[in-house]
Amino acid sequence: MTAGRRGLSLPEPMTIKSTLLLALAVLTATYGAYWFVSARKSRGASGKGSSPSWLLAAIGFVTNFFDTLGIGSFAPTTSIFKLRTLVPDELIPGTLNVGHALPTITQAFIYITIIEVDMTTLILMIAASVVGAFLGAGMVAAWPRHKVQIGMGLALLAAAIFFMMTNLGLFPPGGDTLGLEGAKLGLGVAGNFLLGALMTLGIGLYAPCMILVALLGMNPRAAFPIMMGSCAFLMPVGSMRFIAKGSYSFGPALGLALGGIPGTLIAAFIVRSLSMTAVRWLVVVVVIYASAAMLRSALSGKREAAPEAALNA
Repeated sequence: MTAGRRGLSLPEPMTIKSTLLLALAVLTATYGAYWFVSARKSRGASGKGSSPSWLLAAIGFVTNFFDTLGIGSFAPTTSIFKLRTLVPDELIPGTLNVGHALPTITQAFIYITIIEVDMTTLILMIAASVVGAFLGAGMVAAWPRHKVQIGMGLALLAAAIFFMMTNLGLFPPGGDTLGLEGAKLGLGVAGNFLLGALMTLGIGLYAPCMILVALLGMNPRAAFPIMMGSCAFLMPVGSMRFIAKGSYSFGPALGLALGGIPGTLIAAFIVRSLSMTAVRWLVVVVVIYASAAMLRSALSGKREAAPEAALNA
């Protein structure tokens, strides 16, 4: 392919895709090495030296199995962590991002390879989400407990709304294009920047990204490499900031990763498709309950903190 009258050769789409996947492989190796070294240094501190249990691996397997089929993993995992008190509330955002990063990267390798999408659109939207995640993780990792609880409670409510919209067929149908241009591309980039920042709080990117892509007139199938590629690049970047600040729980995160990778592979290559309607309605009920519990904890925490602040004044 040539670039008009100048006759300059431009990379073929397959070459761009191969370069993107190579970059993802390098990022994955960097993230894995950083997590390994950091975990060894901090083993035994703040509970990060605990080993993952079979329950945590099972949670990783189930949530990433359904994540690969389009359900999303953040809201179900948050609900389980809250209802079983497996992770302190303030550490849940970091644990979600660190633990689900490797299974999500696995999804990205699969779907970027098999589903066609305009590479310019894909790369720009991925880059925007990474910048958003980098900025968002720095803020969320420093938030106090009650602020994280409020944010995650609202995030869970948002997730429940997205699940209900999906089941009721309220998502926009989308169009036929595989890429964006001009103002639509700008809107897509800006939207994915915001979604990347919200990911660090625990608001899953999948459903909002599907809506964004459809509203901009793209083929809904094109959302899969965009949303999975975005998460695959942004989650290691955001996770390294959570790891650096110690704002995550090691055992649960490792359990999610160990169980999540096989769950992803089975969903992608063996099951491939499944009726998700009943599962989504079940998730809606659980997520709304967990949201109420998270917000109630935040409210009770603020009430307890008020008398202490008065005494210290």
